[in-house]
Parts: sequence; C-alpha cells; structure tokens
Amino acid sequence: MSNRFSGKVALVTGSSNGIGRGTAILFAQEGAKVTITGRNTQRLEETKQEILKAGIPEDHVLAIATDLATEEGQDELINKTIKKFGRLDILVNNAGAAFNDEKGVIGVDQNVSVYDKIMQINLRSVVTLTQKSKKYLVEAKGEIVNVSSIAAGPQAQPTFLYYAMSKAALDQYTRSAAIDLIQHGVRVNSVSPGAVVTGFGEAMGMPSGMHEKYEHFMETHKECIPYGAIGKPIDIAHIIAFLADRKLSSYIIGQTIVADGGSSLVMGMQAHDMMDILKS
Repeated sequence: MSNRFSGKVALVTGSSNGIGRGTAILFAQEGAKVTITGRNTQRLEETKQEILKAGIPEDHVLAIATDLATEEGQDELINKTIKKFGRLDILVNNAGAAFNDEKGVIGVDQNVSVYDKIMQINLRSVVTLTQKSKKYLVEAKGEIVNVSSIAAGPQAQPTFLYYAMSKAALDQYTRSAAIDLIQHGVRVNSVSPGAVVTGFGEAMGMPSGMHEKYEHFMETHKECIPYGAIGKPIDIAHIIAFLADRKLSSYIIGQTIVADGGSSLVMGMQAHDMMDILKS
C-alpha cells in the first residue's frame, strides 16, 4: 500500500463494521492515523484488531465507543482525537441507520418516532459533528466525505421513506456545505452506495438470514443490479479515499459519486416488493 495519507488524521464514524470499517482500515494502511468509533464495543475492537493485523502501530489507532447521536458523544470524539493526534484532516461521516416501525408499518403511515430516530443519526449528527470539526479542518485545509445512498432518489422509496428522506437531505447538505467551506480550503463531497454487503440489515432488526436472502435476489436479477453482484465495503472505501485525496480529486467540490453496479440506471428493484422477497 502507498503512504499517501502519511501525516494525516482521519475520523471515520460508524467504523465498527461495513463501509466504515473498510474505510478505516484502508486509511490506516495508507499512512493515516485513524479514530474509529461506534456503539458496539465488540465490533469496534474487531475493527481495531483488523487494523493492527495489517501491521499498523497501535498508537496510530484511537478507538472510541460512544453514541454519535448525542452532543456529548460527538464532543468526546473530537476532543480525544485532537488530544491524541493533535489535528484532524479527514472527516468521514459514514454512520447511518434505518429503523423499522415497531408495528411493521411502511410508507406514510410509519410512526413519526421512526422519522425522528433516523434523522437524528443520519442528518443531525452529520450537521453537528461537521460544526464541531470545522475549526480543525480549516486549520488543516482538510476533507469531508459524507456517505449517502442511492435511496436519496429520484426514485421513490416507500418501504424506507424516512431513510430515503434523510439521505436526500444529506445530499443537499453536502452541496451547500461544500460551497460554504471551500472558501476556507475545506472540500466536501459524498459517495452514494447501492447494495453493499454490511451488517446494516441486522442493525435494522432483520431476522438472521433475511439480509442474505435479499442479497441473493438482487444479485440474480439483472434489472436490480446489472453488474450481477452486491458491492463490498472496500469498493466504497476506495471511493472515499479517492475523494479524501486532494492530489487525485482536488477539483471535485460538492459532488456525489454513485457506486451501485448500475442499479440507479435501471432501478428494476423498484418493481419488486422487498417484504415479499424476505417472506418467500
């Protein structure tokens, strides 16, 4: 691996599994000191051990188990990162969540409490963590990479209405924050993954085996994923690293790179009822 991020410090939220874990490992392998964070201490430790297995010195990794949805948790992330590493160059706002209505309701009748929970972590936490990071990112002339989703549209997402809304709002935040911050030398961009193999389904409360069934269906229906395979976390991690690498992407400002195996060009997945797929 290269040392293109040598001397840089990266904070990757939601790095206890999936895309966040893959991104943190990649940054560390390419020379960055990394702060990893999540609520699940066991999974967070697994991420740390994966980094150490790659030959990364232990003092290049800071693991903080905290609740990103709280102001206190965010303050802890920023303060401990600066205390240990002295700077912040790259902020990856990867943490995200989708929650099921307790009664299984979808569409416009979902309980608004689900909306509140999703917006708290998917949007509000990005806004406030960016605010708290701004001072240090300006000092470093740093980079922000947000992780959105093809669920942001323009296709309708009645099954995951509030999740899709949060990601659509995040895309607008990316564009607007990019113009606001580039005057200070800070770049903001984002990536919108399609279907990716992560622990997301289980985190949503899907029963064991359900997410695998969904993945198999999508992979075997070319109208859902023309590429014919579910993406892997490292696929998205490489795009995040590209957007955080000013030598490679310096003229990209406020843009979203879609990485979905071609799904959003055909969106045949919209013709299938995911609940029926999971029940089959």
